[in-house]
Amino acid sequence: MSRQSLPADADALHTCGAVDVGTLDFGTGFDCFDPTSETARRPLPGNAAANRKLLVDAMRAGDFKNYAREWWHFTLEHEPFANRRFDFPVTAG
Repeated sequence: MSRQSLPADADALHTCGAVDVGTLDFGTGFDCFDPTSETARRPLPGNAAANRKLLVDAMRAGDFKNYAREWWHFTLEHEPFANRRFDFPVTAG
């Protein structure tokens, strides 16, 4: 099936793969580096816009800010180690 024959609301899914079964629809897959991944992108298929708003509101309540070009990307607003990089192995304790 060519891209031209896809319905308009399937564009984001075509660009970045299918949504995972059992997860909320955000309009694109995670780590989709396409303009359709912009948090405020409209129109979006199905409930994607409402789900993005729900995620942004929940993260904002936890003091995180969204990177507007990636709906899944958040940064702690008041990062205590903003200019420090850590390099150590992480183990399962």
